[in-house]
Amino acid sequence: MKKQEAEGNREELPPPRNDREGIPAVHDGEHVNFGLVPFPTGASSAARRPRGGVPGHRPATINAICLDIDDTLVDFTATARQALSHMIGRDDMWLKWQRTTDEHVAKVVAGDLAYEDMHRARTKAFMADLGALLDDELVALLERRRSTRLRTSWRLFEDAVPCLDWLRAAGLKLAAVTNASGAHQRTKLERLGISRFFDTVLIAGELGAAKPDPVIFHTACALMGVPPEETLHVGDLLEADAVGARDAGLHGVWLNRSVDDARPATGIDMIESLADLPELLVTEYRTPALAAAVPVHGEPLSRPPELWSNISSRH
Repeated sequence: MKKQEAEGNREELPPPRNDREGIPAVHDGEHVNFGLVPFPTGASSAARRPRGGVPGHRPATINAICLDIDDTLVDFTATARQALSHMIGRDDMWLKWQRTTDEHVAKVVAGDLAYEDMHRARTKAFMADLGALLDDELVALLERRRSTRLRTSWRLFEDAVPCLDWLRAAGLKLAAVTNASGAHQRTKLERLGISRFFDTVLIAGELGAAKPDPVIFHTACALMGVPPEETLHVGDLLEADAVGARDAGLHGVWLNRSVDDARPATGIDMIESLADLPELLVTEYRTPALAAAVPVHGEPLSRPPELWSNISSRH
């Protein structure tokens, strides 16, 4: 389960944008242009695992995308680790903090611990594991120090907004699906300026089900009005995100930013950056606005003279 940190008030999402209308798809031999972001039809991908490679293969149709938030769109781990170091004055306790966080977030999702009490309870338990038995007043002071640093340090990965722009321009519905334990994720999306992209936001602590439980995936699909087989989910955790989505009947994509040696499971695509997601959709799937402009899988694609400059790749 993902490590979720800051507190915040629930904010209502704006009405979903209808970007599909009025955006012409133009294919000039090098780019498919949807008005917002030109996408090269032959850009270099992070990891490509062809689906069968059989001539005439008809790729699945995708009408909606689900995206994890922390460590997929938001560089959460780096920020949270800095905030923890700010609280305790050392930077070697991150793994212990993650384990303590997992335990307490699971209690919130299960309904055994109120979200409002989780942060201080976790900090108190964490400090006790380090041999420091602190009273509630000192625990509250430490938690305020950590959470304040965290809230003021959130940042998006450089490839997040360009990718979201492209997905919206392509006419896809979008959902944010997170294993967070509280509505602070809505505040985070709003402060970072990306809440406008999403038709719906699914938070495990609100729903009472967390990835890889099929309930959270199916709820996202139902709210978007798109069946699971026409929905693709992208996240940084292989099992909870990609495998969980696949097992729930969606298409699972593992965002492997660390480029480790793990191999994706059967039926899972792997990318190293959100900059690779548009090409994956173009070459391996069919989407509403792309279907008329992109060749069927298996046909040759022309390679552009340079890579897609609108998205920053980590390669």
